[in-house]
Amino acid sequence: MTPDDFHFLARLVRRRGGLALGDGKGAGLEQRLMPVMRRFGFRESAALIGELRLGNDTLAAAVTEAMTVNETSFFRDPPQFARLRDEMLPRLLTARGQERHLRIWSAACAAGQEVWSLAMMLDAMPLHGWTIDLVASDICGDAVARAAAGHYSQYEVMRGLSEEDVARHFVPQESGFLISDRLKRMVRFRKFNLMDSYGWLDGLDLVLCRNVLMHFDRAARLSVLERLADTMSPDGLLVLGDTETVQGCADLYQELPGGTGIYMKARAQITRLNAAI
Repeated sequence: MTPDDFHFLARLVRRRGGLALGDGKGAGLEQRLMPVMRRFGFRESAALIGELRLGNDTLAAAVTEAMTVNETSFFRDPPQFARLRDEMLPRLLTARGQERHLRIWSAACAAGQEVWSLAMMLDAMPLHGWTIDLVASDICGDAVARAAAGHYSQYEVMRGLSEEDVARHFVPQESGFLISDRLKRMVRFRKFNLMDSYGWLDGLDLVLCRNVLMHFDRAARLSVLERLADTMSPDGLLVLGDTETVQGCADLYQELPGGTGIYMKARAQITRLNAAI
């Protein structure tokens, strides 16, 4: 791949998905493009890029999806999930005790392990009479379809889950394990690009946007953080990856003590959440 073609691709995926392809990522770029090339009938990357230069929007969307990172596992980053289970979700449940309604979004959900992990935690809580709006999204249509199907191999379910978890929440299949219907009824899935309009989201109590902003350039990262804040309720919580920060948007968020990437919208809102305990 020529330097000019690489920089064209980098500009395209930055514009469409906010993704930053540093020069160091060029070595594996063509390998990640191979499935797209096979799907659209291209034998070499130069021909694919030539078609992109003509403005093929369907191809551009497929290329952008191919550049996303879909690595995940059940209960990935256990300390964060422990804080959600033991501290943050109980606080939100107390604060929402009158309306008995929680709105939760798992953004960039990849193959679904994150949102199913969250559903497992909620399933173990005393939520009789509650309405739980739990939605998960990803830019990659194939990932969303796989997450919604809820089918995982034995290797995948053993990454982060105990035998008790598997027995309670999965149905054994010849080719792996299938998420139970009980959990499937809890989650809605949607294909969504974090660079698009957030108009369909409002009043969110909890947003998980973990291990995705690290792949964005600064402008895209700040834009997403600003729009996430607009979707959240005044005392809503944002969970980033444990190595990600809200740098550049410190006026919008206040990190909660504990050092695991959990934020509220503003410092003044901590008083409101604590007062509800």
